[in-house]
Amino acid sequence: MKRITIDPITRLEGHGKIEIFLNDEGDVANAYFQVPELRGFEQFCVGRQAEDMPLITSRICGVCPEAHLLASAKAIDDIFDAEPPSAAKKIRELLYSAFFVTDHTTHFYALGGPDFIVGPDAPPSERNILGVIRKVGLEAGKEVINCRSRNHHVIKMLGGRGIHPVAALPGGWSKSVSETERKEIEEIARKNIDFALFSLKAFDDIVLKNPTYLELVTSDIYLHKTYYMGTVDEKNRVNFYDGMIRVVGPEGKEFIKYHPRDYATHIAERVEPWTYLKFPYLKKIGWKGLTDGPDSGVYCATPLSRLNVSDGMATPRAQEHFEKMYETFGCKKIKGRYQPLHHRLATHWARLIELLYAAERMLELSIDPEITSPDVRKIPERIKGEGIGSVEAPRGTLTHHYVTDERGVLRKVNLIVGTTNNHAPIAMSIKRAAEKMITKGTVITEGLLNRIEMAFRLYDPCFSCATHSLPGGMPLTVNIRNRGGEIIKTLSRY
Repeated sequence: MKRITIDPITRLEGHGKIEIFLNDEGDVANAYFQVPELRGFEQFCVGRQAEDMPLITSRICGVCPEAHLLASAKAIDDIFDAEPPSAAKKIRELLYSAFFVTDHTTHFYALGGPDFIVGPDAPPSERNILGVIRKVGLEAGKEVINCRSRNHHVIKMLGGRGIHPVAALPGGWSKSVSETERKEIEEIARKNIDFALFSLKAFDDIVLKNPTYLELVTSDIYLHKTYYMGTVDEKNRVNFYDGMIRVVGPEGKEFIKYHPRDYATHIAERVEPWTYLKFPYLKKIGWKGLTDGPDSGVYCATPLSRLNVSDGMATPRAQEHFEKMYETFGCKKIKGRYQPLHHRLATHWARLIELLYAAERMLELSIDPEITSPDVRKIPERIKGEGIGSVEAPRGTLTHHYVTDERGVLRKVNLIVGTTNNHAPIAMSIKRAAEKMITKGTVITEGLLNRIEMAFRLYDPCFSCATHSLPGGMPLTVNIRNRGGEIIKTLSRY
């Protein structure tokens, strides 16, 4: 049996590899997506004070610390039974909108975008942010850098630091917003809207108007019909910060809608021996393996998933592009809402629609009269002993669950992060892409392997925070190589 290894896989946060096994006929027998790193935050946070968790968990990842900060903040609000004032919630969401703009910009232009803007078969040395700038122009490249810069400035202004913000407290926020800051943020939000519209036009010009790329996006190579998950507001529209978690089936029918505190009633996690990343699934259906369809408990939680579970976007321009995407793919409306879009490469388009929504929502919050209110915190008066907080991270639904003793010291921590939700779909997408593109007699090229990598890259996976294991010893294998790269000794611990 022949083995093809892609190690390391590139343009993602963290580390991972792909192992593809071919049978004697040269067809794909199996493919594995392996995550060889373990962070273990759930274990070493035990014994810490609950109020320390926003500061600790925001250090899990330098890419999306804001997501962990706010999920953790909402969990400790719950632990201390301290509902934040309205102004504090709006400041949190304002910071989070600025964060979403930066994160989705990073993925489109630096991580996922090079596959389309530069081309999937371009040399690896060109499939990067520099290659993108060469293709779209220096001025456009400057706009990408400026967008990230001005929004990190907003994050620092509101959160105390540009990376790993520190302003979250049980029951609210550590500082209010001044009128001078509000005006500056409003101006930045307006620039963000222009940038989001520019990015959507670039996607339209470069991808949708290119027959080769359009065929790739609409092909069945990157297609899976699973359940979808995302947070929605009271009108079933996309919301990143707060709301109910909605799950719809492959045909679009609502399967469940639940409060984040009830996640354990609906979601279970499965452990496999070949990866440190768990496999969440829908309890009511059960684990049926890495397969899709209505009889499989596998679900997906991505930008495309959030749009699939929603009845629409909560801001006008994002709604226009939402409708354009579903109409372009010929999705029908049933009872007023579109059927899910299953072509997974469309996630890149959905991500840009979310970028526009985040920019528009940022503007709405920046001109809200309440945003400058000094009432930004409720002082906690008791300890409930358990708290659950959830937000939509860019990569999917993020849940923090803490249990404490009577002093507020943590006894149990559980995190289900965006990439963990998507582990099964990622594995399935990689295998499907490999099966579709590698058959008997296929010449394995670097470009072909990159197209297989595109199957995981569309999920924008982040393994900095996604890996954890059951309590106990961590398996470890160390290979010692000579100068020629040959393994001369292997040390193992199990």
